[in-house]
Amino acid sequence: MLWCLCYTGPLQILITSFLVAVTAFPAYAAPPTESASPGNAGCVGLKGVNPRCRPQETAYHREYFYIGGRYVPYPVLGGNLVYDQLYVEKLIPTGGEVKQPYPLVFFHGGGSAGSVWLQTPDNRKGWASYFLDRGYAVYIVDQTSVGRATQEDLPGYPLRIGSTAEIAQRGFTVPELTNAYPQSQLHTQWPGKGTIGDPIFDAFAAQFIPLTTNLTRQELSMRASGCQLLSLIGPSYLISHSIGALHPILLSDQCPQLVAGNINVEPATIPFQSYTGNATSAVGRTPARPWGLTNTKITYDPPANAPTDLKKLDNETDTPALRSCIYQAEPARKLPQIAKVPYVALTGEASPHITYDQCVVNYLRQAGVKVDWIKLGEIGIHGNGHFSFLEKNNLQIAEVVEKWTKRNKET
Repeated sequence: MLWCLCYTGPLQILITSFLVAVTAFPAYAAPPTESASPGNAGCVGLKGVNPRCRPQETAYHREYFYIGGRYVPYPVLGGNLVYDQLYVEKLIPTGGEVKQPYPLVFFHGGGSAGSVWLQTPDNRKGWASYFLDRGYAVYIVDQTSVGRATQEDLPGYPLRIGSTAEIAQRGFTVPELTNAYPQSQLHTQWPGKGTIGDPIFDAFAAQFIPLTTNLTRQELSMRASGCQLLSLIGPSYLISHSIGALHPILLSDQCPQLVAGNINVEPATIPFQSYTGNATSAVGRTPARPWGLTNTKITYDPPANAPTDLKKLDNETDTPALRSCIYQAEPARKLPQIAKVPYVALTGEASPHITYDQCVVNYLRQAGVKVDWIKLGEIGIHGNGHFSFLEKNNLQIAEVVEKWTKRNKET
């Protein structure tokens, strides 16, 4: 009990009454924790926010930084704004002991943010925790213009919708229902039903965010800020998903001495084109990435001064099971900077990417880049779609990535 001895008037009565009322409440006891394992429905999906649910993530120390950027005068407010900065989270194993020589830098795909690497939608351990357990320093970025790297340059970074729930269902979580390509019928690894109303899918769909339509501006800012990050942390492995694979390509071209290797989960840098179809029953494509793998200039040998210098060869066969590719006409120009960096692509056997990742792999090989292509089904890892790093066997795939980094380090 607390006492007030300084005043004997109405305030004392008020304070005493308040203190008595407070002491009438029972002592607080922390609720028991529950595992967020898939078998515990009370902690799956958004229900995992409950304090009773014990996180599955690895314990780590966390810091955040904004890297790069520049001051730009903004006369409307009579001051300066910062443009083009990159958001970076630094995660270090608890105790601060980093056992691995090369950090890992994670790049998210389109319509999501870096948080996608932390945990799965059903609250299982994500790739960040897997690699922290093994003594890596982990860096997770939000790319310029999205998430916590949203820019105050509103005209310079216009936004569009990232994805709808229906697109996610058709292309990512239950492609087998649409059956737009025959390999979709092999899909078994998404946790839960994969449709609207399922708590795991709802948690997944809630992560979608807008992305910029000014890809040129984003690529230029990611080059500058990304290389500045690597100059501060040293040579690193870059791990990307989907269209996030653009950025390791750009950094390999800009500062290859700082990239230990490029690890790309289903890279969406399809040469010269974007596909329509695979989420519907159609085939077809639209022009994209005029520099082959990118929207901005990369280094070719012999030099290419404009996209029109790249002579293209179009394979006209285009089927749902095997999409057509556009390569360079021979003799093909090489990519000497990008070729300095080892490259691996990982593709799930039930993903739309199994029908067209050969376009990325073969384009790079034609340009002189050493590429490993790991088709998960061929090494005994079955049933994966486009978001394999979130699916039920996600840590098995992370182990494949770790083994590749160790082989690469040895060679």
